[in-house]
Amino acid sequence: MYRRIADESRNRPPNGFSERHGICILDWMRLAAPSVVLRSPFLRHPRACLRSSLLLPIKAAAQQGLERMTSLQKFFPAVFFLALLILPLAPTRASAQSSGTSANASQSAPSTKKILSKDFTLQGSKVWTDTGITLEPGQQIVVSAEGKLQYADAKSDSGPEGLTRNFKDLIRILPFNDAGRGAVIGKIGDPDIAQPFLLGAHKELVAPIAGKLSIGINQATSDTGDGSYTVKVEVYAADSNANVVTLRQVPAIPGIDNSLFAKIPRRIGDKDGNPGDMVNFLILAEEDAMKKVFTTAGWVKVDSNVTSTIVEGAIASFSKESYLTMPMSQLYLFGRPQDYGWAHAEPIKVVASRNHLRVWKAPFTVNGQVLWVGAATHDIGFEKDQRNNSVTHKIDPDIDLERDYVEKTLCSTGHVVEVSHFLPQNPLQEARTATGGSFHSNGQVLILKLAASEKDKSAQTSKK
Repeated sequence: MYRRIADESRNRPPNGFSERHGICILDWMRLAAPSVVLRSPFLRHPRACLRSSLLLPIKAAAQQGLERMTSLQKFFPAVFFLALLILPLAPTRASAQSSGTSANASQSAPSTKKILSKDFTLQGSKVWTDTGITLEPGQQIVVSAEGKLQYADAKSDSGPEGLTRNFKDLIRILPFNDAGRGAVIGKIGDPDIAQPFLLGAHKELVAPIAGKLSIGINQATSDTGDGSYTVKVEVYAADSNANVVTLRQVPAIPGIDNSLFAKIPRRIGDKDGNPGDMVNFLILAEEDAMKKVFTTAGWVKVDSNVTSTIVEGAIASFSKESYLTMPMSQLYLFGRPQDYGWAHAEPIKVVASRNHLRVWKAPFTVNGQVLWVGAATHDIGFEKDQRNNSVTHKIDPDIDLERDYVEKTLCSTGHVVEVSHFLPQNPLQEARTATGGSFHSNGQVLILKLAASEKDKSAQTSKK
């Protein structure tokens, strides 16, 4: 299983200040905005902690008996009171459609040959249904759905587009958080890591990868509806003129050799130079293509500081979206902090358990191609920081699982053209993080080469 659940026995971090780790968010917000009722789930989480180095103004005020109100203290109440005022009026990405009829049913079918057509009944008591349909890259799929579902706490019936999202959706964990409860959704590929997408009442799409098609209802297993949807799935042959990316497993990629790894540190480190996580993947791609593959795979760009987290958290609350981008501490490679941080996690659980990684743009290229160097780990709970006895995140010691998770998620997007693994000389197979936690690996580094994005293709054409 690539999707791993955090250790249930993790302890709550201490409520006091810590130089290296931070303070409990509940205590922090009581200090910063005591009169505000917290409505964002990531701020209500009992284990949510932030690094104290990002909260020095608040810490100083607390130590001085709150004699002076900091600028952050003035800012938080305004933001959250504004959130409470706007929340009921916020727009949603997936509007309600209670009629249960197929939208855009009159749209013309693809011009290529129809391969198959199947009808399915999605019962409201289930989340996912395996269609038994195996798709090939480039094949075109047309899905139409109709019907109604009833939820005990909903004022109206749900159609295939889903219910309008409301306040309670902030604490629901739905398969696809950008759509309302009850929407018809789908996914292609490995059921453990494939990213769900909205089908609604009518959807036409092209399969980006080979894999089985699953269709389902956007709901939690503990909160199912009554009723059913009737869904028709039609599969058409790929368009011969379409540009289909085919993933290839290759034994080696030109330019990836020991001379390259001689220029890449094996481990990243903290600002004091303490060695930390292992470099365990490389990506060959322009910046736009690198960002696109992560976002398509469901990874979320992580905020770099607390202020942007609060602002983005408030905006996320306005649109009823679950918020994943808790700040990620800065670590260093090539003498500078990470250029990007990405996280993959369930909402609310993000504080204690999330798949996360950092990437740096290398100060050199590989045969003229931009190189991104990354380190990925999986937070599974909390442990003692052996440098100062404070509390820090505990990572899964088998870091190869996280490297494989990165491979599986990114290769499911249809944006990866080549994948390989390389074993450098004197591979790193066992070590400790900067905080004292141990990890082990077979030493192999994942190498991914991405297809050029449309923006990159346009730039390359203009240069000719």
